[in-house]
Amino acid sequence: MKFIDEATIKVYAGDGGNGVATFRREKYEPMGGPSGGDGGRGGSIHVIADRNINTLVDYRYTRSFRAQRGENGGSSDCYGAKGEDLVLRVPVGTVVTDKGTGRVVADLAGDGQQALVAKGGNGGLGNIHFKSSINRSPRQCTKGEPGEEFELYLELKVLADVGLLGMPNAGKSTFIRSVSAAKPKVADYPFTTLHPNLGVVRVDTNRSFVIADIPGLIEGAAEGAGLGHQFLRHLARTRLLLHIVDIAPFDESVDPVQEARAIVEELKKYDEGLYNKPRWLVLNKVDMLPEGERDAKRVAFLREFGWDAPSFCISALSGEGCKALTYAIMDYLDANRIEPDTEQPQEPNVE
Repeated sequence: MKFIDEATIKVYAGDGGNGVATFRREKYEPMGGPSGGDGGRGGSIHVIADRNINTLVDYRYTRSFRAQRGENGGSSDCYGAKGEDLVLRVPVGTVVTDKGTGRVVADLAGDGQQALVAKGGNGGLGNIHFKSSINRSPRQCTKGEPGEEFELYLELKVLADVGLLGMPNAGKSTFIRSVSAAKPKVADYPFTTLHPNLGVVRVDTNRSFVIADIPGLIEGAAEGAGLGHQFLRHLARTRLLLHIVDIAPFDESVDPVQEARAIVEELKKYDEGLYNKPRWLVLNKVDMLPEGERDAKRVAFLREFGWDAPSFCISALSGEGCKALTYAIMDYLDANRIEPDTEQPQEPNVE
C-alpha cells in the first residue's frame, strides 16, 4: 500500500430538516389544531484514530465527505428522522487542522480517540411550537439550519519513542533491521528509504520501544534538495533522536564530520523544537575500520565535531555494539518516562 502522510479534504455536515405547518383533520374533529412536526437534525462528522490504519491514502483520492441531511417533519406530530453521522477513520498520530484559520481541530495521538470536526444543523420547528391562546391556527414553521462545512488538512505524525537521523546510506535501515523485526529496503545507493518505517525493539520481557526510520537528509534539504524536509514531521513525537553517521565512507573525499554538521544544520532550519530534542551520536560501520584504528578514529571525530553528549560505535551490518545501544536506549526511556495525563478527556460538544 502506498504511504500517504498528508491530505486535504472538505467535510460537509448534514443540514437540518425543515419543520412543517400542517393541521389535524379527523372524523368528528375537522378543526383539530396544528400537528406539524420538527425536522430532524443533520448528521455530524467525526474523526477517529484507528490503530489498524497506517496511511492517509483513503483521503488522497476521495476528498469530499458529506453527512446525511435530516428529514423534514411530518403531519400528526411526526418529527423527521435525524441524519446519520459520518465517521472518518485515520491513523493514530493524525493531526487535523482547519485550513481556513490554521486552528488545530484535533491531535489524535491515541487509539480510539475521536473528535467532532463538523456539527450537523438543527432541525426546523413545526407549527405545533407556535400554538398559543391567541394563535390557535399557526401557519408558521422554520427551515432547518445548514450544517457546518470546513476544509481540513490531515497530517500524519507517526508515533515512535526513538527517531533515526542521518545522511542517505548512513546505515539507518540496516540498523532498524538489525534490532527489530522491521524489514525496510536496503541497497548500495542513496534514498532506498522513501517513506517512514517503524520497528519494535524488544530488549527484554515486557521491555520494548518503537523506533522510526525516515528517508535520509542531505545538505540543502531546506531548499528542497533530495527529499527535503518532507518526512521530518514524523520525528516530532519521538523522545530521543539517534544521529547515525557513516564513520568509514567508501569515498575518501567525503568528510563524516562535515556531513554530520550538515544534518544538524538542516534539523535546526526545520524546527528548533526538534533540534533541541535529546540526541545521541551513533558512529556506524566500525567493522570497515581495522580494530587498532577504531578508538583513534572515534576520538578524532568527537573532538573535531565538538560532541560531549552520549555516543556509541556500532556495526549495524554485523550487530556489533547494537545490543548495548538498545539497552542504553531502554534505560533512558524508562528513566524519562512521560507521566500519563490525569485529566479526563473532554467529550465532543454535540448539543
